[in-house]
Amino acid sequence: MEILEILKYVLPATIVLLASYLTIKSFLEKDERKLRYELNLNNQKIITPLKLQAYERIILLLERITPDALLVRVASASIDAKTLQSFLLMTIRQEFEHNLSQQIYVSPHAWDSVRAAKESIIKLINTASMRTEENTSSMEYSRMIIEMYIAVEESPITYALETVKNEVHELL
Repeated sequence: MEILEILKYVLPATIVLLASYLTIKSFLEKDERKLRYELNLNNQKIITPLKLQAYERIILLLERITPDALLVRVASASIDAKTLQSFLLMTIRQEFEHNLSQQIYVSPHAWDSVRAAKESIIKLINTASMRTEENTSSMEYSRMIIEMYIAVEESPITYALETVKNEVHELL
């Protein structure tokens, strides 16, 4: 009998305690989800402009290392082909190193395509250099680079540009 008397008080108290616990737990979880959502929203307000700036810089990098743009900036009639080759390679490496930090804002696939584009231009410059004679002028060497670049069916720079632009469209 005493057990029934004790259960008469303990059982309702246990039920009230359990109901209170579940209600408070549900309230706290809902509040935590709301705070996470607000934090993500605020982060997006900060990160999205940084990502867009990174994509802009990567596109600028790719445009600056295309052979035609690169040769306009670096070429000079007063230097020989070997010197021009050194200047071109140095300029590409500097441009790339200047934008290395942008990789944290883009997908690995996009960054790999940018790196592949850079490597293909370096390879093109070196291949053109191997095909030139020792006393070749920088103008002849420049013409050879442009011709070889035009002859490529699908330019890695074009592929990288499309990859980056597609990511930007997905972001927006």
